[in-house]
Amino acid sequence: MAESLPEHDRILQEIESTDTACVGPTLRSVYDDQPNAHQKFMEKLDACIRNHDREIEKMCNFHHQGFVDAITELLKVRADAEKLKVQVTDTNRRLQDAGKEVIAQTEEIIRCRVQQRNITTVVEKLQLCLPVLEMYSKLKEQMSVKRYYSALKTMEQLENLYLPRVSQYRFCQIMIENLPKLREEIKEISMSDLKDFLESIRKHSDRIGETAMKQAQQQKTFSTALQKQNNVNYGRNMHLGRNRILESKNEITLKRTFEDEDEHEEEVLTAQDLVDFSPVYRCLHIYSVLGDGEIFENYYRKQRRKQARLVLQPQSSMHETVEGYRRYFSQIVGFFVVEDHILHVTQGLVTRTYTDELWNMALSKIIAVLRTHSSYCNDPDLVLELKNLIVVFADTLQGYGFPVNRLFDLLFEIRDQYNETLLKKWSGLFRDIFEADNYSPIPVANEEEYRIVISKFPFQDPELDKQSFPKKLPMSQSVPQIYMQVKEFIYASLKFSESLHRSSTEIDDMLRKSTNLLLTRTLSSCLQNLIKKPHIGLTELVQIIINTTHLEQACKYLEDFISNITNISQLTVHTARLYGLSTFKDARHAAEGEIYTKLNQKIDEFIQIADYDWTMSESDGRASGYLMDLINFLRSTFQVFTHLPGKVAQTACMSACQHLSMSLMQMLLDSELKQISMGAIQQFNLDVIQCELFASSEPVPGFQGDTLQLAFIDLRQLLDLFMVWDWSTYLADYGQATSKYLRVNPSTALTLLEK
Repeated sequence: MAESLPEHDRILQEIESTDTACVGPTLRSVYDDQPNAHQKFMEKLDACIRNHDREIEKMCNFHHQGFVDAITELLKVRADAEKLKVQVTDTNRRLQDAGKEVIAQTEEIIRCRVQQRNITTVVEKLQLCLPVLEMYSKLKEQMSVKRYYSALKTMEQLENLYLPRVSQYRFCQIMIENLPKLREEIKEISMSDLKDFLESIRKHSDRIGETAMKQAQQQKTFSTALQKQNNVNYGRNMHLGRNRILESKNEITLKRTFEDEDEHEEEVLTAQDLVDFSPVYRCLHIYSVLGDGEIFENYYRKQRRKQARLVLQPQSSMHETVEGYRRYFSQIVGFFVVEDHILHVTQGLVTRTYTDELWNMALSKIIAVLRTHSSYCNDPDLVLELKNLIVVFADTLQGYGFPVNRLFDLLFEIRDQYNETLLKKWSGLFRDIFEADNYSPIPVANEEEYRIVISKFPFQDPELDKQSFPKKLPMSQSVPQIYMQVKEFIYASLKFSESLHRSSTEIDDMLRKSTNLLLTRTLSSCLQNLIKKPHIGLTELVQIIINTTHLEQACKYLEDFISNITNISQLTVHTARLYGLSTFKDARHAAEGEIYTKLNQKIDEFIQIADYDWTMSESDGRASGYLMDLINFLRSTFQVFTHLPGKVAQTACMSACQHLSMSLMQMLLDSELKQISMGAIQQFNLDVIQCELFASSEPVPGFQGDTLQLAFIDLRQLLDLFMVWDWSTYLADYGQATSKYLRVNPSTALTLLEK
């Protein structure tokens, strides 16, 4: 009990001294103590309260008089306080009335200061926004004038420099949202411009190519003129005194040539002048800035490949006119001129590998097209024009760095075709000449006519030169015409060989080969066909033989003519020779054979009209009329043969006599002839006698002895056997070399004897 009292005192001290928020734990400790501690604490608490009440009462008793005095004092101050309140209220009212104007002015000042601060803030913000707005306005202006590359640069500055400073404003957000749209718009517009550009160059590629080809021709002409001038200068140094005037003339000519070239160059625009490449540059820069350069390159190359395929596709009627080929070549040249320009002025849009690949593809297609379409060309002039176009086409593209060797190889193929068309054309010319020829010697009335003929054909005959006018040249009118046409053919063949970048030796070889084809194939074929024509008679055949002889002699002059053109000596080891000798020899042999054939045919015609009375009792005493006509025909025919070489005329005469002898022999031995009288034998003998007289009259000079009469020896011995009826001698001497009837065949004699 004594221990719990000090504890209660401590608790009471804590309650009095601590904050009311901490009383709870203190009171809780009262209940945690020993039993009945609560009662004891309450008793202790009551005692403490009574002590405090006594102290309060003592304090109040001690200060009561002071309180009374204070109340009394307050009552006295109350009246003064009311007066003061009235005065303060009045003063406040008067002060309020006086401060209203000040308050109004103060509020105005405050408002103005706020406005000033706002204006300052706005100015500061506008100073930040104005560059953005100016740049955006500049962007819009650039877009309106199509300065898209500059517009992209402006966008880049806006995004990286200006917009981050004012990104908190809504209009900036709108700008930021619009910039990607503007970029896409620029891409679409630039791509649209590129498509327009591609379409434009597709339409105008022929004009671009035509311009480039003209410039290449001008450059070639300039180089040729310069080379000639250098040659003139070299000649001037070698022959200064003698060639001073010639030098001056050449300098004037060259100057005029250069002036003409300059004037022409002023008129002709370059490919760069004809094409505005700015859409390509602009689109390339735009896509590069946007990071889509590779996409643009792939698109451009893909589109150009498509255009290349279109350009390389020829028109179906291209082979009909030279304009079709010219347009085709111009389009291709224009295409590759543009690609070459793009290659050199842009970095990476097209590469040399790309252009080489495209050119190789195009070259293969071009060669295939030219092979196909040139095969349809039957006009040599058109083929020559095509060759000239190919040369200009190749020279032009070679000037731009494209390899063109395959084109020149193709020209050699076309050269063979050109020669074929020339051969066809000259075949027609030869036929026309042969058809128009009268196949008679050329008459010349005076020296002038004679010189005209020999100016066309290299004819030399000292014996004929001694004769007075008028006189006749042995060949017919077709000979100088054929000779001139052969020279024209050589000129035409030479035209194709020019500008092929070949040596004089190769050109000489080509000319000789083509001329050999003309002689051995075309002219030979025309001569063979001419000889076999039904309307060509013996007189014409004789003249053809004479003509071929003179043409054969003129071949050496044709070789000299080719050598003079090419400046290649005939003594060169590899120089080909003309095969005209064999051509004309073959034609002569064919004509000779045709002469023999036609003579035999004519003899057969006369034999067919023979009308023997095989049962006549005695002969008429004179030769048959048909035979005399035949002999007169042969005599007049052989007179025409006087201009033929001796062996030809002799062979023809011998062949005719032998054929006549065989025909008469077959007439006697004809199986349909059953009976022959002695009178008929005598009449037949008279006819054979006339044949022998004709043979002995030497219708063609040059036969030795009775060589020609031997053609009728079989008939003579057979007829003598029957006329003399010398069968005993025949039988006795049969088989002996000295027999009088050595050439009488027993079977033939027996057959005739039976009749």
